[in-house]
Amino acid sequence: MTEDLSKRVEQAAQGVTPQTKPDERRRFLGSLRERVLVRMTNSEVQNPNLTKLFLQHIDDYKNYTILINGNVSDNNFLDKVEGLCSKKGIEFTIVNNETAKTGLDDSAVLVVSKTAINKPRVEIGQVYPPEMPKTELPSSEHKKTSFWQRLFHGANK
Repeated sequence: MTEDLSKRVEQAAQGVTPQTKPDERRRFLGSLRERVLVRMTNSEVQNPNLTKLFLQHIDDYKNYTILINGNVSDNNFLDKVEGLCSKKGIEFTIVNNETAKTGLDDSAVLVVSKTAINKPRVEIGQVYPPEMPKTELPSSEHKKTSFWQRLFHGANK
């Protein structure tokens, strides 16, 4: 414990501030998981359905900041996000430091809050699940009759 204290005093004297949850910050482009509203990975940015879904909901992010991985290979999508953010007055930051990784499961785009929101699901496919196919209700011609209706109406015929 005294080693930790002396190390902390030494860092403070040098002006180095220790960072909380460094592994988590590397995964979430310098932010914390508790602040994330929506996350898209580098592989999800390649999926046109998910990118369309993200862009459709961009108005939902007006009170948030969008963090964009500056090392993502799909610049077309990132240009669209930047353009819409500028047009709609949504804060965004391009992250080009050591947290901006290019692995398939690394973060490409994050929508983050300034404070903790602790959402249980942040992946884009979980936040905006795909719509279920609509099934038609049976028409009045094919209306099912109950057992009792068939029994009594069938007896009258």
